[in-house]
Amino acid sequence: MMDARREPYSDDAESLSARLHSPLGRTSPKSPTEALQPETIPPPPARSRAVRHPAIIFLNFVLTVLIVGAAVAGGSVFVAKLQFERPSDVDQALVVNVARGSSVTTIAEDLQQEGVIASKWLFVAGIWLTNQEGNLKAGEYLIPARASMRDIMDTMVSGRGILHAVAIPEGLTSQRIVDRLRAHDVLVGEIDETPPEGSLLPETYKFTRGDTRESVIDRMRSERNAVVREVWQRRAADLPLTTPEELVILASIVEKETALADERSRVAAVFINRLRLNMRLQSDPTVRYALFKGAAPPPDFRLSRADLDTVSPYNTYTVNGLPPGPIANPGRASLEAVANPSRTRDLFFVADGTGGHAFAETYEEHLRNVARWRAIKPTEPPADGGGLAVSDITAAEAASAAVGDAPADGADAGNAPMALSPTGSDDNPIELQPRVRPAQ
Repeated sequence: MMDARREPYSDDAESLSARLHSPLGRTSPKSPTEALQPETIPPPPARSRAVRHPAIIFLNFVLTVLIVGAAVAGGSVFVAKLQFERPSDVDQALVVNVARGSSVTTIAEDLQQEGVIASKWLFVAGIWLTNQEGNLKAGEYLIPARASMRDIMDTMVSGRGILHAVAIPEGLTSQRIVDRLRAHDVLVGEIDETPPEGSLLPETYKFTRGDTRESVIDRMRSERNAVVREVWQRRAADLPLTTPEELVILASIVEKETALADERSRVAAVFINRLRLNMRLQSDPTVRYALFKGAAPPPDFRLSRADLDTVSPYNTYTVNGLPPGPIANPGRASLEAVANPSRTRDLFFVADGTGGHAFAETYEEHLRNVARWRAIKPTEPPADGGGLAVSDITAAEAASAAVGDAPADGADAGNAPMALSPTGSDDNPIELQPRVRPAQ
């Protein structure tokens, strides 16, 4: 009985030793020395033949290179982006010019040579990475101090260049406007032909370096057409004018007759009243235009009595109605004055000695105004020689006109002298001078 119960736990010495030396069956080493011995490690499994194939090895290499390259490129882009957006060390504003047709590389080289940027390749890379290589605009740019490369790029993409300006005074002829544009050293290109008289709007026009003279002319023509359309639509209903072109013609005469803003509508009313009565306009500026067309008169030129008889369709002393075309380029104010003139019965005006004019409804009143002007400045000639000096008006002429040779209002008053003279909205301002001639 005893032996049967113990039999399962009995073992011979050999099996017990094997169990003790087995990694799974051993519970404790026999000795300290034996505990220090390393256990037997099974050999690694044999690698597959496919893993050892050269193509697989090459692909693993390529993949490793791509991963490392992507990491390096990403880091480089990040660093470059920081440099591209970092404020520069330039502590003052600089002016740079970008010529038309310049490539991105050329622009970058110029900026580096001028000390605006530190690296042309970094600038080119930043433009390329932001996909702006085709959006840089030519022009002249003011680069502020400490501007980053991105700031410079954004400025050139926006086209916000330095603005220059050319001022065109009211009353200049088209030829003189062309001369001004040709003399401007920032504009480029030639003007093929002089625009028609009255087709340009005098104004101050802004442009950037590299803009062409023809482009400014085109803008002046476009602005003029827009203003004339607008003013013509708001004209008084009873004007003796039938077309917008006639509005421009009369406005050009008004422009040359007075430079005072508060007189334009009243001067316009004098001409409108004369047109209604079929009276000749008798405007000195039209005679001057008949003599010199678009060119400026000589500095010492003085309008003489013989000039008033010049044979020309522009001479309103010898022809009825409006001249065939404008004698200058009027501004908006003169166009507005003609479209809506003052409601007066004035038919005459003369200088009053203060820079303005004295207006009159009758010829007798006009002669009194002339006498007052003669008392103020009895012998002084015009500032630019235009018109007749008061001393040229003889007492006999004044008496003849005053006695009754001046025609009354009506259709037969076509030759009534008005004593008009240019006022100098042109570059060479002049003083109005009275003229009195006996009725013809």
